[in-house]
Parts: sequence; C-alpha cells; structure tokens
Amino acid sequence: MSASSDDVARSDEHTPADGDLVRRIVRVRGRVQGVGYRMDAAAAASRLGIAGTVRNLLDGTVEADVEGAGQAVEAMLAHLREGPPWAAVDGIDVRRAEPRGTTGFRITG
Repeated sequence: MSASSDDVARSDEHTPADGDLVRRIVRVRGRVQGVGYRMDAAAAASRLGIAGTVRNLLDGTVEADVEGAGQAVEAMLAHLREGPPWAAVDGIDVRRAEPRGTTGFRITG
C-alpha cells in the first residue's frame, strides 16, 4: 500500500537518525519523463551519498528506490519532490522497505 510522503513522515515513530540505514521506494507523478528527471535524481543521489535506482515506468511516472543514512534519504525525498527546473512534480508516494545494503546509484530504465 502506498502512502503519501506526508503520511510516512507522520507515521514514523521518530525521524531517522543520520546513522540509521533506511530505504524508501518512491513513485513520482507529474511531468517527469523526457525532462532529465532521472539524470537529475542520479546527480542528487551521488551528492547525498544515496544508493539505489531510478527508472521510468510505463504509466508516465518515475520510480526511485533510495537507500542510505536517514537524514540523507530525507534530503533525497525533498529533492525528488522538486525535481529539475524543467519538470513539474504533482506529488510523490513513498513506501518503506527493508534496507538491502545496496551500493551505488543507477538509472535502470
């Protein structure tokens, strides 16, 4: 079940500490394909030390699977809500997932 990013923040028992490894799977809606959104997300992930993947989905959304230190993941979610200047993000859905110990960040589709 998907929850909005606001629901995830309210349902957390606490904000993840910087050292806590967390993973979030994010679905981004809006004008996010064909505007460099995935490249921008990969650049932000590199800058923030986030591991995972980003890909276009057939329904016109973008899915990002992000993993890292709690505060870095929160910063990545904030970045995904905005995207690059030429994108128009209508909203994101965020769900929690178990961290897998992923390394590196890739554009997969």
